[in-house]
Amino acid sequence: MKDGRPLPTYEDVVAAAQRLSGQAVRTPLVYSPALSQRLGGSLYLKPEIFQVTGSFKFRGAYNALSKLDADQKARGVVAFSSGNHGQGVAEAARRLGIHARIVMPADAPSVKADGVRARGAEVVSYDREREDREEIAARLAAESGAAIIPSFDHPDIIAGQGTCGLEIFQDLEAQAIAADQLICCVGGGGLIGGINLAAAQLSPETRIFGAEPEGFDDHARSLAAGERLANARKSGSIQDALLSDAPGRLTFAINRRLSGVGVVSDDEALDAVAFGLQSLKLVVEPGGAAALAAALSGKIDCQARTTVIVLTGGNIDPQRLAEAALRPGRP
Repeated sequence: MKDGRPLPTYEDVVAAAQRLSGQAVRTPLVYSPALSQRLGGSLYLKPEIFQVTGSFKFRGAYNALSKLDADQKARGVVAFSSGNHGQGVAEAARRLGIHARIVMPADAPSVKADGVRARGAEVVSYDREREDREEIAARLAAESGAAIIPSFDHPDIIAGQGTCGLEIFQDLEAQAIAADQLICCVGGGGLIGGINLAAAQLSPETRIFGAEPEGFDDHARSLAAGERLANARKSGSIQDALLSDAPGRLTFAINRRLSGVGVVSDDEALDAVAFGLQSLKLVVEPGGAAALAAALSGKIDCQARTTVIVLTGGNIDPQRLAEAALRPGRP
């Protein structure tokens, strides 16, 4: 138990999958010949870009909101997000008839802010460098009695995200495939934490690796130090989906079992977006492509290994996508 909140369990992930049935997309597990040839192993992709709202975040958001009682649903919810969690909460709230306010940085990609508004939620902008999003969310919640829905450090969020891992290991078992390793991006650690819960139960021999941006490598440093360490910077990476201040208390307690973290530059992330577009015919945002970038750059070795890479989101501004489309192909 951390801060009075129990750590989620594998059973919580299974229960979340039941709540999400008929709501979330069961995204496929796809073998990639192009990536396998490029990296010299057997590479499989979990494209959460096909998920509701274009990222895995809908899983945790819907699981958390669906568990609120009737009185709390009537008082609404508040979330803080760089964009993908906000869209997930907005869509879950829309489906459940709940009013939602999303605290978002003013420099969030417009495609994400527009996605929140299109789903009927209110956007409250803030300055990432000068203001504290959690303080703003707390004030809004106190004014209205709304429930705060954190983006990662909450048992119901982690359990909901864990359904992504549940599907991966169920699909691997159905195909009689043993994965040597899985690579997933890390922001606050909710998704990879949920995947770790599923892996520990269904595929404990699979090594789990994270991927995070240079300058925002709080998980890599925290794992090395054995304690939670914060990032000095608040902004300045195109991998906006991964810019959390520090690992969560709950998520770090789970993610201590990570086998390592590949730290990737923005240039490597953009290379991965370009490879996704040009070779895989998939649209992936820079943060959502961090795991792919860790593999392509060699930060995590995939040669002669069976590897699953989670593509976590595809909400990319058109200008950034055009930049990737014009990027020279890499051998």
